[in-house]
Amino acid sequence: MYGWEKCMETLLQKLINECRPYTNEGKLASYIPELEHWDQNLLGVHVISCTGEEYGAGERDTWFTIQSVSKIMIFACCLMDSTTGEMEKKVSVEPTAEGFNSIVNLETKNANKPLNPFINSGAIACITLLKGESYEDKYIRVLDFIRKICGNDQISPNREVYLSEQATGSRNRALAYYMKSTGVIDGDVEEILDVYFKICSIQVTCQDLARIAVVFANHGKGLTGEEFFSSRIAKTVTATMTVCGMYDESGSFAIKVGLPSKSGVGGGIVSVVPGKMGIGVFGPALNAHGTSLAGMKLLERMSEELELSIF
Repeated sequence: MYGWEKCMETLLQKLINECRPYTNEGKLASYIPELEHWDQNLLGVHVISCTGEEYGAGERDTWFTIQSVSKIMIFACCLMDSTTGEMEKKVSVEPTAEGFNSIVNLETKNANKPLNPFINSGAIACITLLKGESYEDKYIRVLDFIRKICGNDQISPNREVYLSEQATGSRNRALAYYMKSTGVIDGDVEEILDVYFKICSIQVTCQDLARIAVVFANHGKGLTGEEFFSSRIAKTVTATMTVCGMYDESGSFAIKVGLPSKSGVGGGIVSVVPGKMGIGVFGPALNAHGTSLAGMKLLERMSEELELSIF
């Protein structure tokens, strides 16, 4: 076994080499046409310890769109901007056995509320609770928070991906208009969705994802001691990541990897090792659940090698 603080660079390169062949078994996110342009053989990983050491391998500097990994940031901002009571009226924190864009749960379960903030309907509902006089303010709220935590002012949306999502987002429109009809959300549905599409199209790297993850690993504080959010919020988000972050495969992921994590169809995965490190992974070839196939395998092997599971 490797000590995680020793030989990390060697270990990460070894895992990249071992797991890259799995990229051939996945598929790009075809339902967002712009995401089909990626090289599906890309695979990168970056690690930042809670004491500030950084390690990486593979395509860790490649820009890609954050997609649903952004939902942990939307949720964190929502917890800072609204009361628990307001949150509970809009969204629960329960796991789902359906896909991330399913409408079934809204119709049949949970009094029409989204089951959790990490499925599409839940993130859309959370956007309505963000601070801001306008919908543009709500978008800037999340973008600026991502930039602040990552320490990277170069983070910005990918216009082509944004327009692609806007043009093909019929399922998300169905979710939003259904929630409008049941009173879960109010306001202009198209404006709310525009915020959602813009947030999902924000570009990041593995390093940025690791910077986000290490703040959660460090109970809401940055590496210099700056408090971005309270330890209560960090605990709430990471607990929700554990049971809901990998959609309808969160249970098997907990067994195989055992880390609070959140995936996105852009190929990114954020994983939190509480008190130790944050991990960012990128691999655009996805499994049937919309998660990086090779990225999941890399995290599974890394968790085994370093005994990282929280269970």
